[in-house]
This record gives sequence, C-alpha cells and structure tokens, in this order.
Amino acid sequence: MKNVYVSKHHVVADRLSRLRDKNAPVHDFRRYVHEISQALAYEASANLAVKDVTVTTPLVETKGQMLANDLPVLVVPILRAGLGLVSGFETLFPDYHMGHIGLYRDEETKKPVQYMTKLPKAMNRPIFLVDPMLATGHSTAKAVEILLAAGAKITDIRAVTLISAPEGIKYVHEVYPDLAIYTAALDSHLNEHAFIVPGLGDAGDRLFGTL
Repeated sequence: MKNVYVSKHHVVADRLSRLRDKNAPVHDFRRYVHEISQALAYEASANLAVKDVTVTTPLVETKGQMLANDLPVLVVPILRAGLGLVSGFETLFPDYHMGHIGLYRDEETKKPVQYMTKLPKAMNRPIFLVDPMLATGHSTAKAVEILLAAGAKITDIRAVTLISAPEGIKYVHEVYPDLAIYTAALDSHLNEHAFIVPGLGDAGDRLFGTL
C-alpha cells in the first residue's frame, strides 16, 4: 500500500504478540505499548529534514547532520488511548510539544464525535498523530481534518498506530491519499462491531485499567 509503512522489526513483533495476550496485566500492557511506540517513533522520523553542521570532537573538526526543524516536533494523541503512545516519542524527542484531540466513537453510527481540541498556534513542523488502533479510519480522518484546519500541512503529518485494519487505511487514504501511516501490524479485518480482528481488544480500557 502506498504511504503505509508496516514495521518489520522483530522486537516490535515480539512486543506486539505479548501485547495481544488477553491475560497481559495493565503494567505489562503499558510497557509493551511504550516499547513499540518508541520503535515506531524511530521509524516514523527516519525521513525528517536535516541540515549540515560542523562539530568539534575532542580530536578534530568534522561534518555532521542535525534535525533541521526550527520548532520541536508536535505529538498529538487522539484521546484517550493515544496518550499511551506519547512516552515512546518523549524518549526520542525530549523537547517535544504536545497537542490534544478528543474524539469518541458513537457506538451506533461508528462515527467520531469531537469533544475537545487543544493545539499550538505554530503548526509548521513535523506532527505525529498517535492512536493505538486505526479501525474504521473515521477518527484518524477527523483528526487530520482538525490538524489541517489548524494550519498543518498533510506532508508534515505522520499517523502512528499499533494496529491497523485494511478497511480503515482504505477509508483514510480515500480522503487523504498523501497521509503517511506507520503501524506495527496490518491485521485481517473489522468485525460486525467495528473492532479489529485479531486485534487486542479495547486499547484504552487495557491501558488505563477500565475493563
């Protein structure tokens, strides 16, 4: 799939299998999400713009590269479950800024309902939109719509998710074909309740112990 990047890292595969286990306790579930999100942060940031610099080592002066963005990267979790992925990005980008997009899924229509948005004024920077599950794709598409309305560029947005469904990716790319999607796994399908199969259940409930 164009603009879809499924992790091939064996450590990610290991943590994902542990994450799927219905018997994983909350503290382990959180740790696996953190470790996967950290790996995905590396993969999703691999093509960030860089600039040439000169560095003086203890021995000589040498050429190198540093990230070129003037502003810290922006991490935007889709509340509430997206908060679980933030720590992995914080490890890689300790100076990150964070926005919030609050959406919940209407269980009858399966469509997202917006209940809050808090974003910085400066949106001209790399943006990581994080949410554990890309199921129907409606929440991701809605969040991208909100980011674009706030001044972001589609080429600056990277959607990062633990598990994606083919139906969700198809829907999102019908609306935003240029959106880059990074995921740890592309699962089989959605069931009649719009849950990803095989999936891992409700990520928010498993992260926060609200089962």
